[in-house]
Amino acid sequence: MFEEIILTFIESFKGLSYFGVVLALTFEFIPAELVLPLVGYWAYQGDMNLILAILAGSIGGVTGPLTLYALGRFGGRPLLDKYGKYFFIREKDMATAEGFFVKYGAVIAFLGRFIPGVRTVISVPCGMAKMNIVLFIAYTYLAMLPITAAYVYVGFRFGPQWADAASVISVYLKPLGIGILLVLLVILIFRYRKNQKVNKTREKYS
Repeated sequence: MFEEIILTFIESFKGLSYFGVVLALTFEFIPAELVLPLVGYWAYQGDMNLILAILAGSIGGVTGPLTLYALGRFGGRPLLDKYGKYFFIREKDMATAEGFFVKYGAVIAFLGRFIPGVRTVISVPCGMAKMNIVLFIAYTYLAMLPITAAYVYVGFRFGPQWADAASVISVYLKPLGIGILLVLLVILIFRYRKNQKVNKTREKYS
């Protein structure tokens, strides 16, 4: 029932063409996993150009996170605790995202997009930490471009069965997310060992 309501809402943006795609993705409560394959289907029907649809989806993949970035930057924790539920932000996911940002810094704005449970809410701690907005936009766009291309293209290839695209792509995104987590773990261990060596050197000459 809820999905049907969301689909009707998304369909209402179709008349606005590519701008409608950007606008639909700006609303963070609308799952991109639902919007993008449908956009691919619109391209399959000939209503949109596939490349332009991917470009519009990628831009929408930035404007959406920017709303959460603004929520974190200008509202902080108090506003998030009060209104976060309206953006479907779960406390558990928020705590995970904050932990990742503290450990890995600004680069998580890119890598976090590939990690389930983190990809959406990671924008909030980026805003709370007042991360450089140009850097945030650049990292987010670079991450969202391949993700958007995958969802839109699979929706395009599946045609009338576009609704199956999300479940197919998630099969590949999960191991990718695990791989990225392992890379982050290696980075963390490397940083820890490097700091240990620096501290030992300081102690030696102090």
